[in-house]
Amino acid sequence: MDMGTSGMDRGTSRADTGTTAAGRTPNRVLEALRRSRGWGRPRLAKEMHLFCQARQWPSPGEENIRKQIYRLESGQVRNPDAFYRRLYCQFFERSAHDLFGGINQTPDSAAFTLTSHKFIPAFVGAEAAASLAKNCSRAVDQWTDCHEVPVDDMEADGVCTLYVWPHGTVVYHLVEDLTPKSIAEIAVWRRTSYPRHIGGVTQNLEEITGGTLADPPYVLSSYWVRDLPLDGLNRETALRLLCIPRVLTSDGAEIPSLAHAELIEQALMRDGFDHPEIVDFGMRGISFGFASWSGVVYHPTAPGRALAENDLIACELSAQAAWSYCNYIRSEVERGRDPEVPEKYGWRFLRGVRSRLTTERPQETSQHRSMREAIIETSGLSRHLGQAVEILKEAGQ
Repeated sequence: MDMGTSGMDRGTSRADTGTTAAGRTPNRVLEALRRSRGWGRPRLAKEMHLFCQARQWPSPGEENIRKQIYRLESGQVRNPDAFYRRLYCQFFERSAHDLFGGINQTPDSAAFTLTSHKFIPAFVGAEAAASLAKNCSRAVDQWTDCHEVPVDDMEADGVCTLYVWPHGTVVYHLVEDLTPKSIAEIAVWRRTSYPRHIGGVTQNLEEITGGTLADPPYVLSSYWVRDLPLDGLNRETALRLLCIPRVLTSDGAEIPSLAHAELIEQALMRDGFDHPEIVDFGMRGISFGFASWSGVVYHPTAPGRALAENDLIACELSAQAAWSYCNYIRSEVERGRDPEVPEKYGWRFLRGVRSRLTTERPQETSQHRSMREAIIETSGLSRHLGQAVEILKEAGQ
């Protein structure tokens, strides 16, 4: 990794500098971090120099680092260049937002890295779910009661967990770490992998339950974006595209063209992209968050203050489990039949699920509430739950 040129004073290169001493605001965060270790500026400069050497980064040298430490702590430089920003962030294990306070920091990474979460729900019925749960352990930190077990035979480059709810819904949660070169690459990969996952889940469930699924599974994707080498409007546009990636592959081809998808991406990145389906649930200076019918995207820019990845996963798991159950009830009605469900999972049960997913919790933060409301709204789950409650009431269940 090219961290700079050895022996050069990189103190003010492309940095945001103060113009007068009177207008400077000292960075008390950086000063406090240094003092918490009992170090003066020369000692911190030496440790940072050794830090660079240990990672085989070209170091500017102790003296140049010491000068920059003074400039940053005194407020002479408010926002350092990429070298010192990365050095400070990795040395103190803090985000640029935590250390320098800016809400539009230039990305620290040149790589695009993310974690793909695919949720693949299916309804198997309460009896089959009870049988499956015998081989599972109780899941922890979930919004609604369920069990979980690892799945080893899914054809994917990731980790898969099967979640089982007692009312008869199961959700396969497939986690895959990706380093794509473009949003178009994700869009094509998503389009081509969905049929394979749906087929794999259908076969797996029919083998372990010994029955045929009433309705085929579907796939809902969420993307936890760790690094995105874009800033400003380009970053937001890229995340919005990732929220509805089908706009890049809507050419009708059975196997979408990556080259064509990249052309569309380039045009939309140039002209900007928005969509009426997208609901923004990010928090300025802390995160970008977007939800749509197609999926959910979250990019924490201040990880220490943003939502945790498990928060998003727990919300999606319970939301998709409820959606799949409601979808079974709707499908039975459209087949001309009354849905048959155990009494304890009838309309009163669904009324409780609706309350859990749509009502604020006493200790819920504004970020959690915004995430939950965006996911519920874009999935149509609130309406779906209300309809299912009325159907089961009419059927005496």
